[in-house]
Amino acid sequence: MTRVPEVIGVVGAGTMGSGIAQVFAQKGWGVALCDAAAAQLEKALAAIRKNLNRDLEKNRIDPGQRDETLRNIRPQSGLEALKDAALVVEAVTEDLAAKCHVFDQLDQICGPGTILASNTSSISITRLATKTRRADRVIGMHFMNPVPVMKLVEIIRGERTSPDTLALVLGWVTRLDKVPVEVNDSPGFVSNRVLMPMINEAIFCVFEGVAAPEAVDSVMKLGANHPMGPLALADLIGLDVCLNIMETLYEGFSDSKYRPCPLLRKMVTAGRLGRKSGEGFYQYSQ
Repeated sequence: MTRVPEVIGVVGAGTMGSGIAQVFAQKGWGVALCDAAAAQLEKALAAIRKNLNRDLEKNRIDPGQRDETLRNIRPQSGLEALKDAALVVEAVTEDLAAKCHVFDQLDQICGPGTILASNTSSISITRLATKTRRADRVIGMHFMNPVPVMKLVEIIRGERTSPDTLALVLGWVTRLDKVPVEVNDSPGFVSNRVLMPMINEAIFCVFEGVAAPEAVDSVMKLGANHPMGPLALADLIGLDVCLNIMETLYEGFSDSKYRPCPLLRKMVTAGRLGRKSGEGFYQYSQ
């Protein structure tokens, strides 16, 4: 495996952050994976190792590729390790205040040439860029879950994102063997502006007694040829994330068609978040 010269940083070692770290490391980048929680870093490395071992069993990679990928990832508890990174991808929780705090810190720590990207699935890139002094070098890189498998990366250009920044990021994503698709900065972008209202409407079907979750998902799988029903998909994404995105859409457009279903709010309040909590519209073993 040929190492490329850039070093990248990933902030947030959750499901998305660990997946992003893995795909960059597999293509030869040195990756500084940052999270304040040591236990989360350990969990992320275990998940990456599990993914790589599965690929090894299926002859997609060889032992040397697995070992080099793991060597390329350096867990870090602080952001100081990112000061010389060519690119930093923020992948913390889908919360505006949390992301703004990270961008403010990164702007102070990273060198002036560092590109700051967000893996946000709905929050304005232009708004995040206002927390920095480098709005021309702020961009959205919305990877899909699971990151090692899904080809699409939604590339969001903020109001002041420069053509040079866009060109660099498009090139890097292509080197990941992903497919970058450029969209403009708007609440939910394209993917979640289309997907989340469908999921929300499926939840309304359950809330209003139209059908049980299994029936809703069966109709969409067998009638619309979806690989996964919208409620099972909501459980996979995380109902808290779905709610955050719907609230961003509702706030951004002031349109009642984006009003989150009361059942969605109730389930999140009760801690029924989907696969991550063991219970959502379906039951899961922890």
